[in-house]
This record gives sequence, C-alpha cells and structure tokens, in this order.
Amino acid sequence: MTPPRRIHPSALSLLILALPLAASAGAPQLPPLLDRAKETAAALKACPAHVQEGAGVYALEKGGYVKVRDSKNGFTAIINRTFVNSFEPQCLDAEGTRTFLPWYLKAAELRAQGKSKEEVKKAIEDGFAGGTFKAPARAGIDYMLSTENVVPIDEKGNVAPYPPHLMMYVPGLKNADLGSDGNPMGPAFVVDEGTPKALLIVPVVQPPADAQQHKH
Repeated sequence: MTPPRRIHPSALSLLILALPLAASAGAPQLPPLLDRAKETAAALKACPAHVQEGAGVYALEKGGYVKVRDSKNGFTAIINRTFVNSFEPQCLDAEGTRTFLPWYLKAAELRAQGKSKEEVKKAIEDGFAGGTFKAPARAGIDYMLSTENVVPIDEKGNVAPYPPHLMMYVPGLKNADLGSDGNPMGPAFVVDEGTPKALLIVPVVQPPADAQQHKH
C-alpha cells in the first residue's frame, strides 16, 4: 500500500470529482487479502492511541473475518470493506461491537460465498427486520481516525479518500433532523439516514503542531 496522504475535508469535493475508483466489470468479487500483521496494524490505526492496546481485532480471510485477538476494553478494530475497492478501518465501542459488528461479519461471509451487493444488502435488511441484527440501544462511537480511509461515495462501487472522522450511532435519524443537507463537506451529516444503521459523521480536524505543543 502506498504511504497515506492526509486529506483535509476541504479537499474532499475535489477528490470525489477527480479520484473516484469504480469496480470494473472484470474486477474480482472479493477484496485483496492483506498480511495478518499489516491488517492488524492498519485496523488499529482507526482507534485513539490509548485504546489500541486493549482493542480486539478482526482480520479478513478468504471465507470472511476471523478474530485475531479478544478485546480487553470493549473496543473492536476491523477494516470493513463495503466494496471490493473500499478500505474502512473502524474502531467500534462496546455497543458497536454488540450491534454493528455482527452484520459486518455476516456481510463479509455472504460476499465470500459469492453473493451480489444486492443480495448482501437484502440479507442485512432482512436481518434487521427479523430481529437477527439489532440497532444500537444507546449512544456510542465508532472511531475512524486512520489516514488511510477509502470510503464508498455512492451505490455503484465508487470510492474516494476521506479524512479521519468520528461516527456516532443515531438509529432512525435523518439529515433533516440536524438541519443538514447531507453534504460531506458540512460540519456533520448522517449516512444510512432513517435506518437502524444510521451514523452521524463528524470530520476530525487535527490542531496544528504548534498548538499541540502549547496545550495545557
């Protein structure tokens, strides 16, 4: 993997226009597998530094995700792959581990079985409708603090780099509830709005180095 470039939120709209990557008709159906140590390290970059040591880790293999290590602090690091060409290191808190992680694992298992995007999406939706999967029961956070994020920008398989950000569980919330138009250039927006999987996205802007040096 090429060294990551830090992407500032102000550059996102240009990236979406200039750098979308679409999965072509001849592309493999499954994402490429990483060396276990590299995948573990990349997954943990999603977590705050003080959380990384105790976080559980999952890694993707041919048949789906496998647990690399147990969590000691309730957090779980995993590189989600919504599409073949996306790369989404996440650090789920205890509530996300309880509710989001099971359907992440199931989606990967179905993709490994050769299911289409539409079949996977329907299976997850049916799982929520039937009670197999649960919406978060309380507020919580899914950290995506890695600088290597490459996230979906539409349903067609297009992806683009996205800066470090926070994701909060907000089942059923819509952008209109926040006064947001859903623009990723805004201060906050909701993805999967109105569903049990809804997440409030807040980009993280790191303070300049001199400000960090002078913090109390």
